[in-house]
Amino acid sequence: MFDIEAKKQIRQIIMIGSICPFGAIPVRKEPAESSELETQALFGEVFYVLESIPGWKLIRLEHDGSEGWVDEKTVIPADENEIKRWLTAPAFIISTQCQKLIREPQKSVQVISGGSRIVFNGEDLNSFVIGKREFYVQLALSDRKPDLEEVAKCFLNAPYLWGGRTFMGIDCSGLTQIVFKIMGKNIPRNVSQQVECGSIISFVEEAGPGDLAFFDDSEGTIIHVGICLGNGRIIHASGEVRLDYLDHQGIFNNEMQKYTYHLRVIKRIIK
Repeated sequence: MFDIEAKKQIRQIIMIGSICPFGAIPVRKEPAESSELETQALFGEVFYVLESIPGWKLIRLEHDGSEGWVDEKTVIPADENEIKRWLTAPAFIISTQCQKLIREPQKSVQVISGGSRIVFNGEDLNSFVIGKREFYVQLALSDRKPDLEEVAKCFLNAPYLWGGRTFMGIDCSGLTQIVFKIMGKNIPRNVSQQVECGSIISFVEEAGPGDLAFFDDSEGTIIHVGICLGNGRIIHASGEVRLDYLDHQGIFNNEMQKYTYHLRVIKRIIK
């Protein structure tokens, strides 16, 4: 076993940069396929390797600091210049549920999820490269400013997945993080971190589109978050991404005809 200082030194020595070239990389709590998901690295997100053991690498995501273990075969090292360009050049964030890419030279199809990040080669918003992998999009991507409600509704009916961040499976704080990312606002990954952001809204009637509503359990622990859409509507991941109604008590599930979450606080993140 390494002590803490030794691990810090190892991390400083390794710090291999990589850009995710897959639809999503599972980031696990422990270095084992059976370990639970901590989160996912989406296409185009930069991460760094902190530690390495046979078959596994401990990584840290650049955009939110999340850490976890990934299969070593999913890590494709990138040089310093490529990482710098990917982080500093103008980027395009996928604002729809998903986007189809074509990978050269096989001309194979690759589907990426909303929230994925692309740095194009030029102004034509057509082709780009990650390492030695070349991609292009068949249909021109829209550069219009996305509408928050439209973006959030892209994920409707996506199944709940602990640690998920894609339309194929997503958790409550993953949904809020991805929607905000598409809207140009980075927020932390987990609900316990997100509740520390923004300013408090005193009354539920004052909640507007984009405000985050947080919910607690009987012991007062924050356990759930959803995005207010205005007029008492809320979109959240609970079993699936769904639309429900919010009042001063909490979320009312019309199908079940009962309150499913107890409201703790509403925070305004986007001014």
